[in-house]
Amino acid sequence: MTWNTHTVTTRFDNGERTEFGPDRRSGWRRRARSILLSSVLISLTATVPVLGSQLQVIQDVKGRTVEVPSSVRRILIDDGRFLLGLLLIHPDPVSLLAGWPRDINRIGKHYYERLRREFPAIEDVPRVSSSAGTFSLEQALAVKPDVAILSLGRGATEEDVRRARAAGVEVVFIDFFVRPFRNTDSSLEILGKIVGRQKQAEEYIAFRRERLNRIRNSLQTRPTTSRPKVFLEAHAGISGECCNSPGKGNIGDYIALVGGHNIGADVLPGASGRLNVEYIVSQDPQVYIATGGPHLENVGGLVVGESYSAGRARAALSKIASRPALSLLTAVRQKRTHGLSHQLLNSPLDILAVEVLARWIHPDLFASVDPEASLNEINERFLAVPLKGAYWIGLK
Repeated sequence: MTWNTHTVTTRFDNGERTEFGPDRRSGWRRRARSILLSSVLISLTATVPVLGSQLQVIQDVKGRTVEVPSSVRRILIDDGRFLLGLLLIHPDPVSLLAGWPRDINRIGKHYYERLRREFPAIEDVPRVSSSAGTFSLEQALAVKPDVAILSLGRGATEEDVRRARAAGVEVVFIDFFVRPFRNTDSSLEILGKIVGRQKQAEEYIAFRRERLNRIRNSLQTRPTTSRPKVFLEAHAGISGECCNSPGKGNIGDYIALVGGHNIGADVLPGASGRLNVEYIVSQDPQVYIATGGPHLENVGGLVVGESYSAGRARAALSKIASRPALSLLTAVRQKRTHGLSHQLLNSPLDILAVEVLARWIHPDLFASVDPEASLNEINERFLAVPLKGAYWIGLK
């Protein structure tokens, strides 16, 4: 709400005495009231803040126009990957957290441990509902955030949003998951505005965009008929059943962006699903990519990422690739078999995954792309807590 104030002034004509006719006294009373009103309004302007000057207008990824405080001190997030976005642009984002879902698997348990050592206060941040579950308005309001930053396409309902706003908590939607190549830049811009780090957000967006455009421009020289078949197994080894795969959209968009033909998209109706081994063997993909992370350590799946050496990650990948039937694939026999940290996908750090996937799928075209150099620059220029460990690996 904006208060518009207007100063009312009374001017006597050239300072001369003015005759008011028969109703002279009422004319003086009107002038006196005008002068008094002017004084009151001037006083209000000096002592009452104009609320509009304390707010900023933001358009979220749903296209909603919302007003949030210009100086936000307490934010709620419903996805740990949003914390990665904040770590790219703010030296101490934990100091801003009113609540988060403690979905440590989304950032990796080893990375979280280093994050906790750097910012011990994160242990005391209240837990709220995750975008992967049912949104709890009660939890959100209990932590008293200035702004609730929520995930697109899941969690809070329109009624939740209405009730949150009625309670004085503005809701902003961002997205690194549903449409990563459409919404990540705008989501980072939104985060930058909310926490007062717009310049830093713009710098990282420019860094990411330049590298994405390089991939896109290079692929224009290749006909679409030269796209190699790719089988990506998500969370490889999470169970005894094979095999989780992206379908249309989401992670499948990453494969398409770098010029691969995702065999899962040909048969899965949604963004993800399960492929049977017979289908995979019949397609005989030229490239096999397994994703994994610390969350698979206890089940014998692919471990890769923070705190894992290249040797440890490669041994885990070799075990995954040697499973019956998969070992017969051309991709495995020709050593075009790779492991990727799942934490790099659907995150603002996904430019690393894009560059790695590009090199694996079109090694001749993207031989000069250097994801290690990109990682080093991200660590030096942006991340408050740098990444360490083997986040991608290949069989030799």
